[in-house]
Amino acid sequence: MNLAEAPLGKWLKIAAVGGERSFRRRLLELGLLPGCRIRVLRIAPLGDPLELVARGANLSIRAQEARQIVVEPAVESVA
Repeated sequence: MNLAEAPLGKWLKIAAVGGERSFRRRLLELGLLPGCRIRVLRIAPLGDPLELVARGANLSIRAQEARQIVVEPAVESVA
């Protein structure tokens, strides 16, 4: 499943990041690496952008960008 399809409030793990090289580099600079645990906090009323929490920081990304991030379910509890 991609990040744009992810349910609100569930912990997910990034499996892969697709897209152009510059886009992947930008996400890597933000700390969104494969294996990173993230959670979708909110989605704007028209579906764009999405607010995420990753590594203790809140981030906003466009829905188009979120479609290029492949995620899988992660363990619910955070240590």
